Amino acid sequence: MKSPEDVVGAPTLEAAFPAHLADDVRCVLAVVPESTLAPVQPFAVDVQGETVLVPSRIYPDEPAAPAVGRLTPVQQVILHCLYSRHHDGRVRQRHVERILPSNAAWVAPFVVQLAGEYVVEIIDAVRRGLPELVTPGSDQCRLYGEFLARNPAFLALTERRVVSYWDCYYRGKYSTFSTYPGAVLIEEFRTAVAEHV
Repeated sequence: MKSPEDVVGAPTLEAAFPAHLADDVRCVLAVVPESTLAPVQPFAVDVQGETVLVPSRIYPDEPAAPAVGRLTPVQQVILHCLYSRHHDGRVRQRHVERILPSNAAWVAPFVVQLAGEYVVEIIDAVRRGLPELVTPGSDQCRLYGEFLARNPAFLALTERRVVSYWDCYYRGKYSTFSTYPGAVLIEEFRTAVAEHV
């Protein structure tokens, strides 16, 4: 078994999660296949008062199912968070669908980041996976409302990306911005923030 230090970008990947998860992250990195490419452009967000650096993209192949099966439930969520940043959109979608049920605060930046990307099928998957996002008092409303209230610049940047991708790729299919799934999701995030503050 390789050590977590053998994974290109391991320190960056460890920084994507709160410090109390460091041992779990190292266990996850031990099953992540080696990659010749380092993670790309981490973005900083506040998760319950702690700054984490989430990679924009990662490049390792997915680990073998038996290795994933040996991870604890928390470690599996960490792994799915990391692979929600994978360079292949199909891989991102598979893994984000696995983290959407989680109520862990450190999952939120991985989910919100996907709202500002260009793959509308992933945005649709996020919307399906967060059915109670705008339900006052729900765990989803609380989790995402709190996270985004702490990170208004991240929400604003995500919204600008949504507008840009709609304008570039989806204006023909969704002639009105408000009907574009990314716009709907951003509005739902804003509703969750309003419930939280």
